[in-house]
Amino acid sequence: MKLLLKIAFLLFVLFVLVLLGRENRGTVDFTLPPLLPNKITLPSAIMYYVFFAIGVVTGSILTAGMGKSEGKGGGSSSGKSGK
Repeated sequence: MKLLLKIAFLLFVLFVLVLLGRENRGTVDFTLPPLLPNKITLPSAIMYYVFFAIGVVTGSILTAGMGKSEGKGGGSSSGKSGK
């Protein structure tokens, strides 16, 4: 059930990105003087995709390796007694 909810959420986000791409065709100027010396001018839909991709990569890096550890809970993870 949890997997189905995640898939539905992902499809919803992709649908919103498609709508953003179809409806926002104007150009946007992006400046970031400390890192980018020149102004970047792109269609706004491309900017949405770029910022979404940066967010996905950032979230993936921050959550990488955060699985369940075996020692958590104070007991043995196998549930067997020591006999």
